[in-house]
Amino acid sequence: MASVKQFQVTFDCAEPERVARFWCEVLGYVAPPPKGFATWEEYTEAQPPEERGSWFACVDPTGVGPRLYFQRVPEGKVVKNRVHLDVRVGTGLVGEERLAVLEAESARLAALGAVRVQLLYDGTDSCIAMQDIEGNEFCVD
Repeated sequence: MASVKQFQVTFDCAEPERVARFWCEVLGYVAPPPKGFATWEEYTEAQPPEERGSWFACVDPTGVGPRLYFQRVPEGKVVKNRVHLDVRVGTGLVGEERLAVLEAESARLAALGAVRVQLLYDGTDSCIAMQDIEGNEFCVD
């Protein structure tokens, strides 16, 4: 049996480019245009009108993280995600030091349009549950 070498994370959303650009800011990802096009705008103009803006993708510039793919769907989000991303900024930290780093990142992401949902803190370990600009849950961990 062959082993999986790469995978991508796919988001269903209403506005693929907007959500993708939010996640580029969160993770430091980049959004190179599709092969054969100099820019996303050039690619979009080459598409039939009904397909314009139907998807967008971004990648980790270091090549380590998975590709993120955003596809337009007609239905809105109605229930909690079964899978979510953890934005890991406090790895190795504990207590108040960890909490301070998580709070700072949470504030940065809120300025980008994320919504803080809940702080989970037991005196040692902590994470902050948040939602992206279309309501997809993720954690600052």
